[in-house]
Amino acid sequence: MGLFSTFFGNSSNEKKESPVFPWIELTSLDQLDEIKEKSKAKTQLIFKHSTTCGISRMVIRTFTDTFSLTPEQADVYYLDLHKYRNLSNEVGYKFQVIHQSPQLLIIKNGNTVANASHGSINDINLIEFA
Repeated sequence: MGLFSTFFGNSSNEKKESPVFPWIELTSLDQLDEIKEKSKAKTQLIFKHSTTCGISRMVIRTFTDTFSLTPEQADVYYLDLHKYRNLSNEVGYKFQVIHQSPQLLIIKNGNTVANASHGSINDINLIEFA
């Protein structure tokens, strides 16, 4: 191992496998009714993400790196705010939250039981809501 590889890591073409995050892409208004209904049996999470915002990128990276719920505990929806702006607005109406970005909504029994934006997203103890 040379001096540069000591400082910069091994330059081999080994690829680290990352676990696949269990996102469900939120793309249609019909899904909002499904989320409301499914929340009666299992916690539903909606992550509203701005693909052009550095803060949103940082928050979503930390969120996915530290997420510890199983698919049996919660469904996790991903909403691209730029691609589905009207849907984002409808999320606010249906679940009674003021739009922010990034934003996480926690839905149980048809209602928003918690929501957070920006860095506060990663402060929520999701286990409490599972």
